Amino acid sequence: MKPKISLGGLAQAGSLPAGPVFLAIGMFDGVHLGHRAVISAAVQSAQRGTGLSAVLTFWPHPSRLFRSDDPVRQIQGPEMRARHLFSLGVDVVITEPFTSDFAALEAEELVPTLRRALVGLQTIYVGENWRFGRGRRGDVNLLLEEGRKVGLSVFSAPRVNFDGVPISSTRIRKDLEAGEMSRANSMLGYSYASEGMVTPGKRLGRTLGFPTLNVPWNPELRPRYGVYLVRIRRLGTTHWQPAVANYGLRPTTETVTEPRLEVHVLGPCAEAEGDRVEVEWLEFVRPEQRFSSLDTLKAQIAQDRARALRHFGLTED
Repeated sequence: MKPKISLGGLAQAGSLPAGPVFLAIGMFDGVHLGHRAVISAAVQSAQRGTGLSAVLTFWPHPSRLFRSDDPVRQIQGPEMRARHLFSLGVDVVITEPFTSDFAALEAEELVPTLRRALVGLQTIYVGENWRFGRGRRGDVNLLLEEGRKVGLSVFSAPRVNFDGVPISSTRIRKDLEAGEMSRANSMLGYSYASEGMVTPGKRLGRTLGFPTLNVPWNPELRPRYGVYLVRIRRLGTTHWQPAVANYGLRPTTETVTEPRLEVHVLGPCAEAEGDRVEVEWLEFVRPEQRFSSLDTLKAQIAQDRARALRHFGLTED
C-alpha cells in the first residue's frame, strides 16, 4: 500500500517519489459529491497508470485575503479535509498557503509553476467551473491551451446536481447554518462530522438525569444552534453509539460567548473525559432556546431523548 503523504505547499513537492502525477486542483471545501467527481478521476487514472494521485488545495480561503472583514467560513479545517481526501484513495494532499504572492500569479503562470514543482505531472483534473490566476481570469479553456503547450492533459468534470441544481460548498454552508442536515449530508455524500476532546463540565446534565459529554468545538462555519440526532465514537475505534446532542450557548444555565457541543449517549457510554471523539450530525430536532426553569428544561430534554430513541429504534433500559 502506498504511504499517504501530506505536504504544506508546492515548495515541499520535491520530496515526492518519482513517477507520473495525476493532480486534482480546487478548494474542495467539504469534499462533497461534486468534488468527488474530480478527485475520483485523478485517483482512477493513477491506479491505471501506477502513478501518484495528488490533490492541490488551499488554505485559507482566498476571501481571507480579499475581504477579511467578511470571509467565507469553511465547512472543515485542512486536517479533516485531508483525511476525507485520503479516504477517497488520494496518495498526496498538498495544502498550498493562499498568500498575496500566490494570488498575484498570472493565469498563464500556473502550469509552468506546477511543472516546476511536480516534475512527474501528467494530467490536471478540475471542475468545469474552476477559475484561477490573478483576478480569477483563468478558466478551463485557458488551462487546456496552456497544458497543450507543455504536453499536459487536462480533464474537466461536469458539475453534479442535487434537486436539479449544481452541488456547491455555498449551498451546503447555507444548509448547515439553517440546520438542514439531511440535505447537507445528501450533497456531501457522507454525514457532517465534528471532532474534539471531551472536557470536564458543570455536570448539570447528570444532576438533571441526562449526563452529557462536553466537547468544546468552534469551527469557522457554525451549524445552527440547537438539538440534533447524532452518533459518536472515540477516534481510532469503529464503534458508533447513538446519541442526542445540543450545540450552542446554553442560554438557560449560563452566559457564554463560545458554543459547546454536549452529547447525551443513549445507553452505556464508552467515552470519557480526555478522549478525542468524532460526532456525526444526522438530523436537526429543534432550535436552542431559553427555558423559564430547570424543570422545564428537564422536561424538554426528556422529550428530545424520547424522539432520539424512536429514531434509532431503541427503548428505555
